[in-house]
Amino acid sequence: MKAALVQLNVTDDPAKNLPVTVAFLREAAGRGARFVLTPECTNLLSSDRAYQQEVLYHEEDDPTLADLRAEAQELGIWLLIGSIGLKTHDADGRFANRSFLIGPKGQIAARYDKIHMFDVTVSETEKYRESEGYRPGDRAVVADTEFGKVGMAVCYDLRFPHLFRRLAQGGAQILTQPAAFNDTTGAAHWETLIRARAIENTAFVLAPAQCGAHVAHSPNAPERPRRTWGHSLAVAPWGEILADGGTEPGVTVVDIDLARVAQARGRVPSLTHDRDFEGP
Repeated sequence: MKAALVQLNVTDDPAKNLPVTVAFLREAAGRGARFVLTPECTNLLSSDRAYQQEVLYHEEDDPTLADLRAEAQELGIWLLIGSIGLKTHDADGRFANRSFLIGPKGQIAARYDKIHMFDVTVSETEKYRESEGYRPGDRAVVADTEFGKVGMAVCYDLRFPHLFRRLAQGGAQILTQPAAFNDTTGAAHWETLIRARAIENTAFVLAPAQCGAHVAHSPNAPERPRRTWGHSLAVAPWGEILADGGTEPGVTVVDIDLARVAQARGRVPSLTHDRDFEGP
């Protein structure tokens, strides 16, 4: 099976980002991909909460979701929308960072709300407080497809290996890891963590990413544009890097053979070797 990682450099304008994403989906399908994956923040990348309140929608009204569902149906592909920002009906008004698995008939096969919020201080000048605008999910998701079982995660989830182990022990053969990984932490940790999650769980990890400096037009946009690392990765269950998307927007197509999952799990069946223990 051919899978395709779509690497984006989105702005904070969902209407401008959508046609770029659609063009890449069509390119991926034209190159034979049956499973196409986009990054986290497919509709926009912004930290201006007031502006987000103006341009984001609830799931049932979101034009990005509607158009990408229609495109998946038109192309006859499975589509992982890495995530889109959505309004919720929560009392505190926070948004959802939600990943969608779309089937080839345009149906929503699975939803996953990012569990772990990126609340970090990378440096004195670079701080993130995702939980101020987004509320965390509370449910891990493994979805059935015609080609195998898919476990869903998003960006900062990557640093929490117990989530991935739960997905793999729940049957996931492919772990999806869409991201808008910061360029500082990306340079230091991205490849190592992706390969570790693949090796630990003897599963494919497909990780489409945002890349570059992100243009923002909102009134409260920071002077320094946000930068993301890129390097969308496809990693095999034995840890080999099958493809690296580099640092520019585009489509990376890779061959996925799920027989390699069974082979790796037969060689090192660590998913069945967990033991209870006490302490610390």
